[in-house]
Amino acid sequence: MRASRKVRVAILISGRGSNMASLVAAAQAPDYPAEIVLVAANRPDALGLATASGHGIATRALDHRAYPSREAFDAALQAELAVADIDLVCLAGFMRIFSAGFVEAWAGRMINIHPSLLPLFKGVHTHEQALAAGVRLHGCTVHYVVPELDAGPIIAQAAVPVRPGDDADALAARILVQEHRLYPQALALVASGQVRLEGARVVFSEGLTGAEGALLSL
Repeated sequence: MRASRKVRVAILISGRGSNMASLVAAAQAPDYPAEIVLVAANRPDALGLATASGHGIATRALDHRAYPSREAFDAALQAELAVADIDLVCLAGFMRIFSAGFVEAWAGRMINIHPSLLPLFKGVHTHEQALAAGVRLHGCTVHYVVPELDAGPIIAQAAVPVRPGDDADALAARILVQEHRLYPQALALVASGQVRLEGARVVFSEGLTGAEGALLSL
């Protein structure tokens, strides 16, 4: 990623794009180290596309059902990212699994937010999983994307207490507030070079302690 200009970011969505909206809002600050230049969705009806267009951001809809294979979809997406001169990809509710080749091509340059404190509760229905497990803390994680689902090195996490009487909807709503805080902070760390991926490890720049780097919130 280039230090001479702001990092050019593409956000990939599949639905309403609430985390996308939080990244777009943060990037409007003059001193934010990244600019959102493209929002792409694998569903043409994704509501977040209209939100992005309203902010003057270029959008692309690539209906995954129109492609004969996962690799063909990934190749079409790669072409869009190349045309937009993208440095860094942010997944924000993007409900597609990439081919290993696509992930490897973006190693260290693609991040995701997941609604659990990884490595706990990978996949979907994380809030139901947390309640069934009886954990007292639940939260969200920003991590680098690797070929294995929800297994990439962790950049940042935020936690909330699980309260007596919580159901999945109540827990999800509280965690979403933390997601909207955490993701812009984590993207800023990556885009500014304060966090980077070295092999399978996340490395924080000098001056960031582990606790500060993790951005853990109770």
